[in-house]
Amino acid sequence: MSVLVVGMSHQSAPVALLEQLSMDEQVQHSACAKLVEASSLSEAMIISTCNRLEVYTVTNSFHTGVEDVIGTLHAVSGVDVERLRSYLYVRYADAAAEHLMLVACGLDSMVMGEQQIIGQVRTAYQHAAEQGTVGPRIHALAQSALHAGKRVHSETDIDDAGASMVSFAFDQALTAMGVSDLQSKTALVLGAGAMASLAATHAGRLGIDKLIIANRTRERAERLAGHAEQAGVHAEVVDFADRSRALDHVDLAVSATGADNFTITAEDLPAGREMMFVDLSLPRDIDDAVAENVNVNLVNIERLSKSLQAAGTEVGAARDPHVQARQIVDQELAEYSSAQRVRDVVPAVSALRHRAANLVECELARLEQKSPDLDEHQMKDVRYSLKRVVDKLLHEPTVRAKKLAAQSGTVSHETALQELFGLQLEGTGVSVDVGDLPAAETIVNSRKDV
Repeated sequence: MSVLVVGMSHQSAPVALLEQLSMDEQVQHSACAKLVEASSLSEAMIISTCNRLEVYTVTNSFHTGVEDVIGTLHAVSGVDVERLRSYLYVRYADAAAEHLMLVACGLDSMVMGEQQIIGQVRTAYQHAAEQGTVGPRIHALAQSALHAGKRVHSETDIDDAGASMVSFAFDQALTAMGVSDLQSKTALVLGAGAMASLAATHAGRLGIDKLIIANRTRERAERLAGHAEQAGVHAEVVDFADRSRALDHVDLAVSATGADNFTITAEDLPAGREMMFVDLSLPRDIDDAVAENVNVNLVNIERLSKSLQAAGTEVGAARDPHVQARQIVDQELAEYSSAQRVRDVVPAVSALRHRAANLVECELARLEQKSPDLDEHQMKDVRYSLKRVVDKLLHEPTVRAKKLAAQSGTVSHETALQELFGLQLEGTGVSVDVGDLPAAETIVNSRKDV
């Protein structure tokens, strides 16, 4: 039994498809219930946001599990199976655990280190737990992922990473415009996610006179406009389809949607107007052809990264919040994986001890038949002695089997008994996987990949 994640995000699928797959709490509950009804799946949790849809399950069969998840997504969303296949990604066992940790830490988000996603992971886990579709494996993984996310936000400066990129983008834009602030200026903001929110906030700090906000989901654009109004910045919302007409009334346009198609093209440019464009999306939102117009300047994420490197403003690797966050994920993943391998070897160890106890009882029964003259006190002594011999004999391999499971790795045929029983023997042998050891054969169940 291993954890399986099947999903898609802004990095793998168009926004329109993500919107089709988006699930509210009621639909998530229905989908989780349907998932655990499948014979190949035993646990289920769904993370559904504007930028991702991911199904976390525990499966006893990789291929069947994937098919059951895809079938459920098709049934819930109505999206064609082949279309789903072309955009879904799959992670299994340790790779699935690593993925959830990266998600919870904000390392897989459009804005690196965004804090909102850790709350969304926590909510998805809580809802699934309340529904009863979470078992010991997803519970352990969710707790480890949330712990990793807390550490990343408290032990690194990753919370400032997205804001720093937006700040640098506006610095570049102001330089190109030949101004020091945005007073008396109007800006169009496309998108309503984390990066768009950061852009709107920063524009407000620079004294922007007015914000025009457009997003595919108008409700989210209105929410962002409301936040801007609360901060003292006049804001209005226009339909996303009317974004090109809004360009006639703005000095600066910022796009942060992560759309599958360009949000602004050269054909959208108003004739004869000087304009500044800032593209904060990967993949790009704004067509590079826009910059070919003599009245237009364009700053995008790729150029920002190159400028940061050229200016030498990137911090050293040891202090880079992304590097630090990745190190934390690696630590948490190692601890989680080790604990799971130990958990998986426990049934084998228990079975070994149970078999030994049965052998003791069988031998005692034979002894009673062969030596009926032994009284109750003598049989009690024999029973106690046999039990002590078995306990002492199995103690070392029990401890070492768990240690081998925790550390993983390989041992040779000739050293297998040495490793399990702590023997000191000389010789060399052919290396084999730890999973081939009889007492720990279930270890590999959580490690096998496809």
